[in-house]
Amino acid sequence: MTDREGTAAEVVALPVSGGILPDARGGDRWMRVTWHDEADLVVLSLWRGDACVATFRLSPDQVPLLANDLVEGLAGRGQRPSGSIGPVDGG
Repeated sequence: MTDREGTAAEVVALPVSGGILPDARGGDRWMRVTWHDEADLVVLSLWRGDACVATFRLSPDQVPLLANDLVEGLAGRGQRPSGSIGPVDGG
């Protein structure tokens, strides 16, 4: 298999654990969450159609921090003005 530049690309079997979420904007966009136990990583990948356009790697100890931020964001819904983005602190 080759990439867009014609360079040989490594083919990796997809992990069996994880999930897929459609993008709220619709279209052919989605996010895939995959657990890579062999590398001790969780990978968030953004897709358009059948092409992965971006990835973000998390160590397993970062997952609770992300989950907490998502839960806190849900809990704060209705408390922020419509369309606002909450503050991001360095901590």
